[in-house]
Amino acid sequence: MEEKYIVDRFEENYAVIETKEKKMRNVNKKDLPKDIKSGDVLVNKDGKYKILKEETEKRTNYIKKLTNDLWE
Repeated sequence: MEEKYIVDRFEENYAVIETKEKKMRNVNKKDLPKDIKSGDVLVNKDGKYKILKEETEKRTNYIKKLTNDLWE
């Protein structure tokens, strides 16, 4: 089964990623795609991380909507 993660932040040579159980894990940046950024949704399949661009976009839009709703 594929595990999904969210990139929380970067610290030195590591990305801090959040698991579905809301736990944080450090992953060496060299093991991640070069174009990775905070907020990206990742999947680990066969030991390789891949950005799920469609899920990242949906999550980003959802967060923007929540933020906009707060100010309206």
